[in-house]
This record gives sequence, structure tokens and C-alpha cells, in this order.
Amino acid sequence: MPSLTEIIYILSNQGKLKLDIEAITRMLNYRQKGREDTEAGGVLLGRFIKDSKDIIVDHVSVPMIGDKRTRYSFIRSKKMHQKIIDKEWSKSNGTCNYLGEWHTHPEDYPTPSRVDITNWKNRLKDDIFSSRYLYFVIVGLSETRVWEGDKRTSEIKKLKNIY
Repeated sequence: MPSLTEIIYILSNQGKLKLDIEAITRMLNYRQKGREDTEAGGVLLGRFIKDSKDIIVDHVSVPMIGDKRTRYSFIRSKKMHQKIIDKEWSKSNGTCNYLGEWHTHPEDYPTPSRVDITNWKNRLKDDIFSSRYLYFVIVGLSETRVWEGDKRTSEIKKLKNIY
């Protein structure tokens, strides 16, 4: 079972992606422990650390009205989650950025489905974001895993957890 502490991954540019304890806790609250639990998800919000290659995910949105949730799928409401993105951007004077997406899977060690990969590639192509990369988190029952998507190449690769 995951501990409630920050989790750090190594980025392709050798920087670090830190999932802050608050963000981890919010995501873990939606793990699909029961047989009837539906997938949950939202957006990742955080900061690029000045004079470094590091990124911190401080905040995540959680399931909202308008999201579509089943045992094996999650489709977020663009409008409702965009309101959260806009609010956090304004509140932070432009330092809190949209960094990607997260959702749950009812498996111990999550792997992205074909639908996940297609959706992530669409996010890379269609979304407006301030860096070359977006990050995609899947929260499983025993492990939380992260993938990095490259806007230029559409390549998606799993990140290594280093802490």
C-alpha cells in the first residue's frame, strides 16, 4: 500500500517531478478498493521551479459534476475542471500551471489502456500548456505510476520513481 508521502520521479531531461503530499492524498482517496468503485480523475496543477528542471504537482482537481465515471473509464468534464485551472492560475498570479491528467485504475500496478494512450495523445495535440511535456498519473491499488508525454513527438514514456 502506498505511503502518504511525496513521490518523486525522474524526468527525461534529468529534472524531477514531485507529487506533493496534498496532491497524493487527494488522489489516493479515490483508489478503487471496492468491487463497485468507479474510476476517478482530474487535472494536475503545479509549478515549474525557477532555475531548475524540477516540477512540483501541488494540487489536483477531483471528480466533479459532469464527469462520466464507470468501473473501467473516466471522462472528465472539460468545463468544470477548466474553472479550477483558471481559478488556481489567477490565485497564484500565473505560477500554478496545468501539467496533465490523473485517474484511477482498479489494479495493483496500473498500466495505460489503448483508450488512455489515445486520450493522452489527444491532450498533447489539443491542450494549451506552457511546456513541452504533459504528465499522466494512474493511481492503482498498490502503486501510483506516471508517464511523460512529449508534445513535439507524441511519444509517451513511463517515468522512473526514485523516492
